[in-house]
Amino acid sequence: MNTPYYLIDKARLLQNLERIAYVRKYSGSKALLALKCFATWSVFEFMRPYMDGTTSSSLNEVKLGRTRFGGETHAYSVAWADHEIEEALGHADKVIFNSISQLNRFRDRTGGIDCGLRINPGVSSSTFDLADPVRPFSRLGEGDIGRIEAVLDRINGFMIHNNCENEDFDQFSRMLDEIEERFGEHLGYVDWVSLGGGIHFTANGYPRDALCDRLRAFSERFGVQVYLEPGEATVTGSTTLEVSVVDTLFNGRHLAVVDASIEAHMLDLIIYREEADVLPNTGPHEYMICGKSCLAGDVFGTFRFEAPLKIGDRISIQDAAGYTMVKKNWFNGLAMPSIGVREIDGSTKTIREFDYTDYETSLS
Repeated sequence: MNTPYYLIDKARLLQNLERIAYVRKYSGSKALLALKCFATWSVFEFMRPYMDGTTSSSLNEVKLGRTRFGGETHAYSVAWADHEIEEALGHADKVIFNSISQLNRFRDRTGGIDCGLRINPGVSSSTFDLADPVRPFSRLGEGDIGRIEAVLDRINGFMIHNNCENEDFDQFSRMLDEIEERFGEHLGYVDWVSLGGGIHFTANGYPRDALCDRLRAFSERFGVQVYLEPGEATVTGSTTLEVSVVDTLFNGRHLAVVDASIEAHMLDLIIYREEADVLPNTGPHEYMICGKSCLAGDVFGTFRFEAPLKIGDRISIQDAAGYTMVKKNWFNGLAMPSIGVREIDGSTKTIREFDYTDYETSLS
């Protein structure tokens, strides 16, 4: 397979899935894949036995979840448009409204489908304003207890999404304490509560047994079915972006240009001002790895290598699944990375290649 391409390693993915299955079993919670993070449906069949379904952020994701993954399909959007809601309801088991105004506007059109409301609990684990759901003037969910209380007879569940790459169980538990204290009087009125995603419970060393105990206690206290919406936790460490060196330069330091772009193919790194990860990242030769777009800041990062880089050398950029493949774009008309899968037996196959026609038809 010619570079660049995303390579999903099923053995690495399986480790995350087995940890999700463990939490499902011992906490009683259900797990829904967050399609906003990862929507590469060629591996959905592999993932399906370990999860209960999908959750979405748009009409397209609702349709993809229903048609390609199956199981439970939760339909959430920051704001449903009039022309979207009927189709979304046709694919969903549950519909979650972001605001009371949306709930009141569409509730009578939902038929027998469970309706949920997003709560903004006023606390979060995010340290980056761009991703903080409780940032000032946030539009994400309702926080007024009086207004929420007034619509309890119109809803079956709550969604509370306030974690972001949170690897700290104690912090998660403390925030859940605050949620229980503030909204506990109302949690018992609903049938289910989704605690969203951003809980990095598949990480090595995460106290999964403590998490299971905490989730089970929450469920039993309020008599609710708990849902988790793992996105990054599902695919972390499972996928690489395979690239090749196409040029080397020296401009005060050694530079290597590769046949991919951070702007086009790992956009989240630019958004959150992060460097990519390359392994093993050891050796005496240091290079700044640069993308081939015209953006001056198209830089993957600075890494170390055992030997000087030369044209044609391969580099594996780590963690290229979550919030990466879903954000790839055609900036500069650069070649879109193909998608490959490494099977459990070690064999590799190409799932999808993109060509000029795909670029042309993405526009008009």
